[in-house]
Amino acid sequence: MTRLSVNLNKIALIRNSRGANYPDLLKVAQDCERFGAQGITVHPRPDERHCKFSDLQPLKELCTTEFNIEGYPDEHFMQKVLAVQPHQCTLVPDAPNQLTSDHGWDTLHHFAFLQDKIARLKDAGIRVSLFIDPNDALIEKAAEAGADRIEFYTGPYAHHYPKNPEEAVSALRASCHTAIRCGLGINAGHDLNLENLRFLKEQLPQLDEVSIGHALICDAIYLGLENTIRLYLNRLQ
Repeated sequence: MTRLSVNLNKIALIRNSRGANYPDLLKVAQDCERFGAQGITVHPRPDERHCKFSDLQPLKELCTTEFNIEGYPDEHFMQKVLAVQPHQCTLVPDAPNQLTSDHGWDTLHHFAFLQDKIARLKDAGIRVSLFIDPNDALIEKAAEAGADRIEFYTGPYAHHYPKNPEEAVSALRASCHTAIRCGLGINAGHDLNLENLRFLKEQLPQLDEVSIGHALICDAIYLGLENTIRLYLNRLQ
């Protein structure tokens, strides 16, 4: 079974735009779970334009499913995550001013850095996933660094899917076998939507979890949040 984790960054962005607690991030998280979401994801960035670091502990206390925090593991981020102790921490290689995640870790070049961060998180009982591209050498090094899971960056898949779905998924499908051989769980995220999600799931039955935010919230504007979550869950059946 592939679990659906709803990324609430866009909800937080709307809230922050008016300087008040509307929409209420905690209420939306609670509703997402009530509507069937099997996890909640947030990505607090250094400028806090989305989720704020002060949101993390209340979300952890509220979530009854899985709480996943994404981010670049600088010392500030590490201290906050270690204090909150989410179920999972997904490490991404984003620069401080980056608009959105658009590539995975170079686990060869950043091996020592990642090995240290992963060890600290795992010592606190936090499962660690590394955001990564479908490259066998990078995946093998992620396992060597101690990661529990990888999260495939699916931006290229989503971009090429409309023209040639089979070609779009080929690298991800091949790298799944490497990840399984290395003992890694497999997550996926970025630009997944109602059009491309079912095919990805069919081609990658090993998927443990998908994290979806932007497309899901956009769909919810037209379809409603509860109906949208159910539609995404349907694509994963």
